[in-house]
Amino acid sequence: MGVGGAIVGATGVPQIFGADTLLAAAALDELPPESEPGYYPPGKMGMRGNHDGTFTFAHLLRDGQSWNDLGKAAATGESYDLVVVGGGISGLAAAYFYRQKAGKNARILILDNHDDFGGHAKRNEFQAGGRMVLSYGGTQSIESPGKYSDVAKALIRDIGVRVEKFERAYDQKLYSKMGTAAFFDKETFGEDRLLTGMNTTPWPEFLAKAPLSDEVRRDIARVYTEKKDYLAGMSQEEKAALLTKISYAEYLTKYCKLTPQALPFFQTFPHDLFCIGIEAVPAMECYKGGDDYNSFTYAGFDGLGFPGSEKEEPYIYHFPDGNASIARLLVRALIPSAMPGSSMEDVVGARAVYSKLDAADSPVRIRLNSTVVHVRNAAEQAASQELPSEVQIAYMRGGKLHTVTGKNCVLACYNGMIPYICPDVPAEQSKALAYLVKMPLVYTHVALRNWEPFAKLNVHHIVAPGGYHTYTALDFPVSLGAYKFPANPAEPAVLFMLRTPCKPGLEQRKQNRAGRRELLDTPFATFEKNIRDQLNRMLGATGFDDARDIEGITVNRWAHGYAFTPNPLFDPDWKEEEKPWVIGRRRVGRIAIANSDAGASAYTDVAIDQAWRAVGDLHEV
Repeated sequence: MGVGGAIVGATGVPQIFGADTLLAAAALDELPPESEPGYYPPGKMGMRGNHDGTFTFAHLLRDGQSWNDLGKAAATGESYDLVVVGGGISGLAAAYFYRQKAGKNARILILDNHDDFGGHAKRNEFQAGGRMVLSYGGTQSIESPGKYSDVAKALIRDIGVRVEKFERAYDQKLYSKMGTAAFFDKETFGEDRLLTGMNTTPWPEFLAKAPLSDEVRRDIARVYTEKKDYLAGMSQEEKAALLTKISYAEYLTKYCKLTPQALPFFQTFPHDLFCIGIEAVPAMECYKGGDDYNSFTYAGFDGLGFPGSEKEEPYIYHFPDGNASIARLLVRALIPSAMPGSSMEDVVGARAVYSKLDAADSPVRIRLNSTVVHVRNAAEQAASQELPSEVQIAYMRGGKLHTVTGKNCVLACYNGMIPYICPDVPAEQSKALAYLVKMPLVYTHVALRNWEPFAKLNVHHIVAPGGYHTYTALDFPVSLGAYKFPANPAEPAVLFMLRTPCKPGLEQRKQNRAGRRELLDTPFATFEKNIRDQLNRMLGATGFDDARDIEGITVNRWAHGYAFTPNPLFDPDWKEEEKPWVIGRRRVGRIAIANSDAGASAYTDVAIDQAWRAVGDLHEV
């Protein structure tokens, strides 16, 4: 008998498709939002990232509601060689790799719950001062491309990226004589004070004007300047082992003898890379990770005698819209009519044609605003040991439940959601996937009518250890193709502001969950109030006025941000086969699993590598 749109077959296994669910495919013939005039997500401001509507149905499933209670399923009548769940870089790459193996006539559908493709690699566009200025909604850069796997190198080259071109496109001189400022806020340090010259002015002189006690000033200056071996008597291996098992806060206070009253100055330094503070990040990770932006350095390591680190590739491999351009180039490779142009230069200025993404005559289709709520191998698997013939997928779009089938499926979505949408996943695998709690963060972008306040201060970024946003910077100075970075301070510009909500004192995964709740409970109005307030307080002495100088604000809220990465302060030292992400990515029938979550590392190359592995898993069957 029918139950909420599902049919129970002779085997007793629910099937998505029964006779009474074969509603007319005309259910999809209503004008899709992507075809409406003016539909252009990159130009939207306000709350973006995990914007409202992207998590509604996922949270219903998380909270115990059954997918088939969401309405009567309307069968689209569509069948594909591959259905990909998740239109981020990993999902797009999975479609690309599958097509390489299966041929250009392979029919592929990509479903994504957001109103734009790219996953975290979103594009932010602003119109300011009579021109377009670009920034990134999430994934920033092609970090250390020389270390990419052969597979990842080949993919980005195949879609047109030539990383050597960034050496000319990125203006490495523009900010070279501009420094770092530190903003001490009254809520944390007793009074508001902005100090320029951080990292370049001698520490005693720089700190002399900070709203800190004499003891704190002396202690911070000491750990930065005395070059002492705080772990004397230990071998290099013993030092590294110890620093891996203690937090940076413990290292500073217990071994460097820093007064605890000085810790607020350092507390949020790791927020950009780790989304948590110094009490929860291993000291060794701080030593090895440093700061990509060169806005600060970690004190206390210079005297330990570690060998000099090998020269890192510069942090310059950056499109004006971040790795959104990689997603856009993948879309161009899959659906050429949706992304005009032919090069990495012209993709920067190209305007995506969203009405072409889901064209019926295209072998590859991208269907946005579609939250997948159920994925299952065909029911005959329950009756035999043979592989199922297909995968059945249900998704919500426009408030209605729809179904499609695929010979194969790649789940390139947030891996922690998989147990809620795929009942075929074994219990051990579900438990492993549930362990992979992602890290919440916010990338805020503010369009300014000019960047003269920064020129007056002679700084291009500001660290704010106690601020609502802990880091503020002028955007990366990249000119590519027809897009020219606003290099004159009188021109409009985009500011990047970072916020990573966390709850110091808890273990990391609990901090991440608490931060996620905070993000989802915080309305855009609260973000805007804090953004305007902080910028006025930091830049007010230069004549900055938020009402006059701000031309747009986009808050990229990523409640599920960076992929889970093991933290030796809290996580076991697993053997390879015990790692939860390794267990979690096992193929289930004709369903394979991708996403950077499956590699426990929040980098573009990992997302690509996991897509390659997932497609390989499918071809094994």
